[in-house]
Amino acid sequence: MLIPCPHCGPRDEVEFTYRGDATVMRPGPEDGIEAWDDYLHVRRNPRGWTVEWWLHSAGCRAVLKVRRHTVSNAIDGVALAGQPLEADPV
Repeated sequence: MLIPCPHCGPRDEVEFTYRGDATVMRPGPEDGIEAWDDYLHVRRNPRGWTVEWWLHSAGCRAVLKVRRHTVSNAIDGVALAGQPLEADPV
């Protein structure tokens, strides 16, 4: 799988470290223990398009937001952390 880094161009996935689902929201301090338990232990395992965090650990060290299809590994969009993804999933 090639991940297109905005700084370095297309790179093999071995240069990156998967950092998790980019859509998971951290509970607030007022949320109950059940919300924290779900945040720490319960994860979706979707089939289809997902938005994920990837760290370019063997390159420029940028944190990327990547839209990837979990079946085909097709990548539809990449953005630096804090920036919106440009493309929409097909």
